[in-house]
Amino acid sequence: MNLLPVKRAILSVTDKSGLAEFGAFLSERGVELVSTGGTRKMLQESGLSVTSVSDVTDFPEILGGRVKTLHPYIHGGILADKDDEGHLETLREFNIEPFDLICVNLYNFAEAARKQAVLRDAVEQIDIGGPCMLRASAKNFHSVLVVPGPQHYARVQKEIEEHGGITLGLRKEMAAETFRMVSEYDNMIAEYLASHDK
Repeated sequence: MNLLPVKRAILSVTDKSGLAEFGAFLSERGVELVSTGGTRKMLQESGLSVTSVSDVTDFPEILGGRVKTLHPYIHGGILADKDDEGHLETLREFNIEPFDLICVNLYNFAEAARKQAVLRDAVEQIDIGGPCMLRASAKNFHSVLVVPGPQHYARVQKEIEEHGGITLGLRKEMAAETFRMVSEYDNMIAEYLASHDK
């Protein structure tokens, strides 16, 4: 698939700068917005209609928010190859709706590390669901656009305005950027854990 129309998006971010405007841009073009927790609340307060991830999964957030998006109705919708009829048949069989855009940025572990938080507190700022969604959407860039930070919003909007969808070139570029970012995030955590006893 060269040009990807955007019909359904997950927005789940720590850095909410520019998100209300980006969400409004997508919503005005008929994109269904799906979100979690604080991101959903912020978008709703901006006057946008947002579907809760819990409504998609039919399962609540649990373990103090540690488990929200780790579900086949989320990851099946992200990882399905839209050029593979077998994948599409599986989506139909299990009533899974595909996603086209995944906008995620991660818990601010760097801030926890900077504050020298005790290890038990710092680990609560290790994002799990976010990196899973980022890696899944980056892997499946032939069928999904991953947007790993607000610095990319303007470019995504320009592509949609000019082409009516997202080109394969931008999807591949964002995938590479995402894998680099997640790798740096994991390396930062590894270094922190190695240097703290408790």
